[in-house]
Amino acid sequence: MTMTESSVQQDTSVRRRIQVLDPRLANQIAAGEVVERPASVVKELVENAIDAGGSRIDIEVEVGGARLIRVRDDGCGIAEDDLPLSLSRHATSKIASLEELEGVASLGFRGEALASVSSVSRLELVSNVEDDPRGGWRVVAEGRNMEPRVTPAPHPRGTSVTVRDLFFNTPARRKFLRTEKTEFGHVEEAFRRQALSRFDIGWTLRHNSKTLHQLPVAESIEERERRLRSLLGKDFLGNALTLDIAAGGLRLWGWVGLPTHSRAQADQQYFFVNGRVVRDRLVAHAIRQAYRDVLFHGRHPVFVLYLEVDPTVVDVNVHPTKHEVRFRDGRMVHDFLFSSLHRALGEARAGGEHDARQLASDQDGLEVDPTTGEIKTPSAQTRENGEASAQPAWQQQPMALHPRREDATASVTPDRVRVFMDGYRQLHPEHEESLLTPQPGAPQVGGRAAEVALAERAGEYTARTLPSVQPRGSQENRTQNDGNLPASSEPMAEEDPTQAPPLGFAIAQLHGIYILAQNAQGLVLVDMHAAHERIVYEHMKNQVHGGALEAQPLLVPVSLAASPAEIETAESEREAFSRLGVELDAAGPETLLVRQLPALLSDADVEPLIRDMLSDLERYGRSDRIEAHINELLATMACHGSVRANRQLTIAEMNALLRDMERTERSGQCNHGRPTWTQMSLRELDRLFLRGQ
Repeated sequence: MTMTESSVQQDTSVRRRIQVLDPRLANQIAAGEVVERPASVVKELVENAIDAGGSRIDIEVEVGGARLIRVRDDGCGIAEDDLPLSLSRHATSKIASLEELEGVASLGFRGEALASVSSVSRLELVSNVEDDPRGGWRVVAEGRNMEPRVTPAPHPRGTSVTVRDLFFNTPARRKFLRTEKTEFGHVEEAFRRQALSRFDIGWTLRHNSKTLHQLPVAESIEERERRLRSLLGKDFLGNALTLDIAAGGLRLWGWVGLPTHSRAQADQQYFFVNGRVVRDRLVAHAIRQAYRDVLFHGRHPVFVLYLEVDPTVVDVNVHPTKHEVRFRDGRMVHDFLFSSLHRALGEARAGGEHDARQLASDQDGLEVDPTTGEIKTPSAQTRENGEASAQPAWQQQPMALHPRREDATASVTPDRVRVFMDGYRQLHPEHEESLLTPQPGAPQVGGRAAEVALAERAGEYTARTLPSVQPRGSQENRTQNDGNLPASSEPMAEEDPTQAPPLGFAIAQLHGIYILAQNAQGLVLVDMHAAHERIVYEHMKNQVHGGALEAQPLLVPVSLAASPAEIETAESEREAFSRLGVELDAAGPETLLVRQLPALLSDADVEPLIRDMLSDLERYGRSDRIEAHINELLATMACHGSVRANRQLTIAEMNALLRDMERTERSGQCNHGRPTWTQMSLRELDRLFLRGQ
């Protein structure tokens, strides 16, 4: 095109008058928003079938959906008089007023799907509202103006929509379709989402005349789990927790995968809000937070979760495909999701039975703060009320296997000493003076030697708080302890495998790395460093986050250039920053001053930390940046402070470690998400050695 032709074309476009688009072009533009590929058509048609009250939905496709898509339901059907409007834009029976739109409970309500699909395909709709199959009617849209034409057609009660030759009149769109296998993969995924959204509906999926899925109605728990196994594989249920938690008008139920059962891609993540599958940033952030420090890097959790909420407090009309939603109180929803999942994953301890009843809760389990809207977990409520833990003091401490004397100087740092000593002072205030005053006859030491001495004493106090657990009859282990753990005051029961605790009794140590134990099921294999690392880490987190974070004023406040929106967020969230040990002041219309930080983060890079916190608070209503940074430090310290490979443990120490794993939250994974233990059943061992074959 020459310059002159281009100028003429631009001039012509400028001189064009405003006019109404013809119906087909308008529908094709709308189709560009809602019809991306055959899977999009399947989604829209299935949602209409669900809204029609169908108890059985059959889906048939050919050539990945490019040649044929047919969706049939046994719902209420469409009356003959309404059929001409069914293919018109903005025509729907699902809403009639603004009030209904604000509390919409149906899946489809825009009245655009059928009109958009019919503009880029050959669409035929047959429906009947009577039980007499001879009373059906067919409607098709023909001509440039897409005038509907209605003719009689036999059909049982319900509706069938047939879509042929998708994008036949829009070659540019058709070129973007992938191979038949790829397109059908997307169709099958759309089917999987819809089948998981409604267990009260029977489903069938056929491709190229071959039935791939035939799912009956699933009302009971067993039937629902059978559907999950059919759609997601048997490994999903074998490694998932079942939960059902309600609080503040919200209910979360479903299945959430153990951190050890993760995937390389996020292909088994299904979240439903009032039966609608959604992909929401707020939801994703809450789930990601709940899995923090239990998931191996680069891995993705698996879950099938259902959130039930009052339809009036959620806006589903924010995107043409209705995949995104907006909550009226996003902070409360975020906190509820995070608290529920964090609690469920925390209760999944090593060797524990993952029973739905253990993870069920009601209004008494989680409490909503009426002023802030935040969800309070039981532990947070206990700390706020100042109540002591129901556990004895010795059960709250991890087994402390302090490093060998020759390695002590290699892992001690001033920060590490400070954390350990703070924990010691909290648990033993009566020893405060002895920590600061030299003992009679003790040599006067200073500098590095003093740090080492304090670290050793701080490590020894935890060793004195936890009695060792030993099997009866192991007199040698009780008398020849190496000093790391004291002898047990009460002997343990005989090593009867049928009466053993979940992780069983220790029987040996393998290459100074693994602990071998036997329980009622068979053999338990434990990575002792990974297990002890999680135990120490959780104990340190409880110490540091159990009360108010120790704050440290900055000698020279850090000045940040900030936008008006960031300054507004800092002012409105001043209390949230204060709870995290951060003090922010507005020093001008575009300047923020950071005057205080948590003591453990005194050396952190201040500017990106504060900016990330402001961004999180504005987007999600909460921020975990401070806690995440502190936990990274604690995880590093726990890793260096845990028992190392080639450390020979006594039977008593191994049993004490197993009991600690059974008491510690998230003890099935180390701080880096690696598994800490595995089980081999007797049947697996027999199969290995061909016993009974």
